[in-house]
Amino acid sequence: MKRIGIFAKLSNPDAITVAGEVNAWLQAREVEVLLEKTLAERMSLSGYPGGSIPAMVNLVVVLGGDGTLISVARQVGDLPVPILGVNLGSLGFLTEITLAELYPALERVLSGEFSVSNRMMLDAVVRRGQQEIVRYRVLNDIVINKGALARIIDMEAWVDNAYLTTFKADGLIIASPTGSTAYNLAAGGPIIDPGLHCFVVSPICPHMLTNRPIIVSDEAIVRIEVKFQGQEVAITADGQVGMPLQGGDVVEVRKARNGTLLVKSPTKDYFEVLRTKLRWGER
Repeated sequence: MKRIGIFAKLSNPDAITVAGEVNAWLQAREVEVLLEKTLAERMSLSGYPGGSIPAMVNLVVVLGGDGTLISVARQVGDLPVPILGVNLGSLGFLTEITLAELYPALERVLSGEFSVSNRMMLDAVVRRGQQEIVRYRVLNDIVINKGALARIIDMEAWVDNAYLTTFKADGLIIASPTGSTAYNLAAGGPIIDPGLHCFVVSPICPHMLTNRPIIVSDEAIVRIEVKFQGQEVAITADGQVGMPLQGGDVVEVRKARNGTLLVKSPTKDYFEVLRTKLRWGER
């Protein structure tokens, strides 16, 4: 590892402090460090060279919480650059490296003695007639949701060329296995092992007893046509970016070409994270 990029949760002073310490630690080991632009400005350093940092480094270190990691994963995109997520937030389900494990984990990375988890990402496209309006790349989920005062939405769902059903609900979540423990789980969807080749479609507050979450192959293309008039309906990507929809818009979701590479913690596995972070299986 000759060049490492650092991103941090800018609203967390501890993350900025740790970023400075990691920067000094890496430079002492003759590793070139590139700092995200605003982070470099906050630290009064010149570590931002311009351009896309993920395209110029061998590893990205993310200091913060899951939201920070998810936003960085979208920037990494198709690049085969592993992400080492360090939890400085509250939950830390994806940023599974603790602060106490940070420097031992970096030592292993520099020596090449580490493993990664390849997490599926999803590509989503919004089409309006024959026009492509926007395209999103997500690690967790795509969500179609109505405004607070809007009526239920009819969402006609197709899997490849096969009609699935018309969901009548407050919204719809299309989640990757990684995203299955986020909004999908809160909406009553299943937990999916991140190694499985599938994703899940879960209605939000369905108004029909027969509308329930369904898991589909990661080879499938899920197409949703939203049907409404005069209502506030929006699409969000990973809960961080989005746009309003119009009646008749079509949302297409499929597996992205490449996944996100997350550096694994050497001290715990996925199921231990489930038990400790989500208290899964406790009475």
